[in-house]
Amino acid sequence: MRTHLVKFVILSGLLLPQSALFGQKFEPNYDESKIPPYTLPDPLVTAAGKRITTARQWESERRPVLLKQFATQVYGVTPERRLATRYEVTAVDSAALGGTAIRKQISVHWTDYPNLPSLDILLYVPKKTKRPPVFVGLNYMGNHSITTEPGITLSTRWLPNRSDGKVVNNRATEAARGVQMSRWPLELIISKGYSVATAYYGDLEPDHPEGWKTGIRSVLGPPTDQKNDGWQALGVWAWGMSRMLDYLETDGLVDAKRAIALGHSRQGKAALWAGAQDLRFAAIIANESGEGGAALSKRVFGETIERVNTSFPYWFCLQYRTYNGRPEALPFDQHELLALIAPRPLYVASAQGDQWADPKGEFLSARQTDPVYKLYGKKGIGTDHWPPIHTPVGETVHYHIRAGEHDVKRYDWEQFINFADQQVK
Repeated sequence: MRTHLVKFVILSGLLLPQSALFGQKFEPNYDESKIPPYTLPDPLVTAAGKRITTARQWESERRPVLLKQFATQVYGVTPERRLATRYEVTAVDSAALGGTAIRKQISVHWTDYPNLPSLDILLYVPKKTKRPPVFVGLNYMGNHSITTEPGITLSTRWLPNRSDGKVVNNRATEAARGVQMSRWPLELIISKGYSVATAYYGDLEPDHPEGWKTGIRSVLGPPTDQKNDGWQALGVWAWGMSRMLDYLETDGLVDAKRAIALGHSRQGKAALWAGAQDLRFAAIIANESGEGGAALSKRVFGETIERVNTSFPYWFCLQYRTYNGRPEALPFDQHELLALIAPRPLYVASAQGDQWADPKGEFLSARQTDPVYKLYGKKGIGTDHWPPIHTPVGETVHYHIRAGEHDVKRYDWEQFINFADQQVK
């Protein structure tokens, strides 16, 4: 038997492996034969060993326990205090996208904190569809990045610098317009009768270790002298998606009761956590959300708990670091986060070229939700066979893997829209 000498340090009352703070050379496992044996907890069995057999039992006895575990052990506890808001419609274009859509720009102001950056929502609504469903998601580069349409306000928020000159001194330049438009095929979405609401996630908290100082956490639970279960950036981004939905409930152009939370990568993690907490979202879509998202943590493949906590220590609550290097100690796994979406429709998507996110682990996680959906008389993935690329499977729970890299492609959107047509529209 090989033994390892591990040095420990104490941080905020937590006993942590030293590598959790200072990092080590990380060699990801991409070999199925080298995955250590693991056992997944049954989402329908309580800590006391009682089996859950009805939807009512799930909602009263099991779901609240799992929700609390993910809050206290992974994402942090979302503050209950609400911020007073004021909505300002800053611009309207009634002939956007060649006359096919109405485009609105809305600023959510935090009334009691006038110096706090507003949450700026960009909303596209098809003109030919009365009160359509709405995809709700956060973008990575500012609202100006999802289209080259003139009139979109150029974000003044902090952005990661780019070597191509589109972001300089952490600020967007005019060249940044449309830089991520391939991820948001607006013409396709509008043509299918759906609306889109998006906002820059950096409006809520810039994605760097000091981002909390200018974001929501500066007024709702700063990380100074923080509890081990205090929320961090992912919790803020998920919270922000719910605040977007708050606004959409006031806008008669869309049907907020058919709001679909959607996210890619780290925002896929946020979308899942938003959907788990906020039952107003009618469906949830997580694209290549990986570790801390849809992928199983106990299945050591690609990115691990320790790696994500080392690379991004401000994403998850401090308590999550206690599982660095020991995912087997988790009393739950990510399939149980996905199960918290039930009975609402859920889509998990992977990419063949994104082994870091463990595509097979994402599929297996989605598959493990089937018993929970069955309590509601709904069918989930329905197969143990990991499908080949470009072969979506499932009913109320859907999954696909496509060719290509870590990204959001038109193919992904085509499947999301087909799914929404069946389950939401």
